Amino acid sequence: MEIKVPELAESITEGTIIKWLKQPGEFVDKGEYVVELETDKVNVEITSEVSGVIEEHSKEEGDTVSVGETLAIVKEGKNEDQNSTNDDTSSTEDREHTKDNKDSKHKEGEKDKRKDPIASPAARKLAREKGINLEEVPAKDPLGRLRKSDIELYDKSSSEEKKQPYQENPSVVKENKENIERIPMSRRRQTIAKRLVEAQQSAAMLTTFNEVDMTAVMEMRNRHKEEFQEEYGIKLGFMSFFTKAIIAALKKFPLLNAEIEGTDIIKKNFFDIGVAVSTDEGLVVPVVRNADQRDFGELEKEIARLAEAARNQSLKIQDLQGGTFTITNGGIFGSLLSTPILNTPQVGILGMHKIQWRPVAVDKEQMENRPMMYIALSYDHRIIDGKEAVSFLVKVKELLETPEKLMLQS
Repeated sequence: MEIKVPELAESITEGTIIKWLKQPGEFVDKGEYVVELETDKVNVEITSEVSGVIEEHSKEEGDTVSVGETLAIVKEGKNEDQNSTNDDTSSTEDREHTKDNKDSKHKEGEKDKRKDPIASPAARKLAREKGINLEEVPAKDPLGRLRKSDIELYDKSSSEEKKQPYQENPSVVKENKENIERIPMSRRRQTIAKRLVEAQQSAAMLTTFNEVDMTAVMEMRNRHKEEFQEEYGIKLGFMSFFTKAIIAALKKFPLLNAEIEGTDIIKKNFFDIGVAVSTDEGLVVPVVRNADQRDFGELEKEIARLAEAARNQSLKIQDLQGGTFTITNGGIFGSLLSTPILNTPQVGILGMHKIQWRPVAVDKEQMENRPMMYIALSYDHRIIDGKEAVSFLVKVKELLETPEKLMLQS
């Protein structure tokens, strides 16, 4: 039986073998993980469709493999350690002896299984980078699955691991003569770089700016934060307000929710909003499906879930597919102003920035200090005119400065 690279997603056709989880000669159960692949978007673990012994690896760690390629060969069969039987004609003593042998072999089989702990792709990756043996790491998960947080906690408590030099990582080639380090780009970083360059080369990208007085949103958050937390079990943040405002503006200016296909404009009558998340491996954009049908609490919980999954590298491929418009928040890193790059084939992306107190003229004679945020809209000028883009951003501004309207729409 051949273990092959399965269909991953419409836009993913190949991956890189990161880690073999089963070696030749080892027994694998049906549905058990055999190999971990890194794709352009997420890490995936490939399982065996049958039970049997791994006869050989067809590819090595570091190899690039395409959908349909053979990864390994499995010789189907049962685990002999779990397949011993009793002779019905044996004596009671013989049956007891056989039972003891079975129990002993079963324990040995369980011991063998424990040699390859169940761990998430992110946990395995971090353990490899830190040189940590997964067998030595205790799991908080009641089912025994190791997560990235378990590895981080173990590494923090281990003084010996802290003393290991960074150069232990074989992927870093030290060039002492020039005092530089040459670090190969990961597949994901290569894909990010390629897509960003393609976006700038293929779209007539332009950015327009405005600023939002966040006073009303901040006051509303303060008034409702306790009851919101009690009802939904999560804090009321800014992202739900921005998502609601953007959806309302997209309904008024639908071309910003479209894409270009050849000489056609594909207008989308649904609102799957991408939320950019920064991770150690680079920027990813998981998608909040049917965002227009979710209330504030549902939006906050889904955005938090996707962000956590992105940082733990547990996103599923479908979490990253599609999307009609993207929000990116450079403000969490202190950015005051930026020009976001389109997440093609989308034709619009809104950039949020740092909230900063600034003196604002409230009328001809009076100045007040207000919490202000610059917002930026990058758009594809091929189908969106400046007037439409500016009007879209003004609409977002108006809704955020009168957030009661957003609450009423929910």
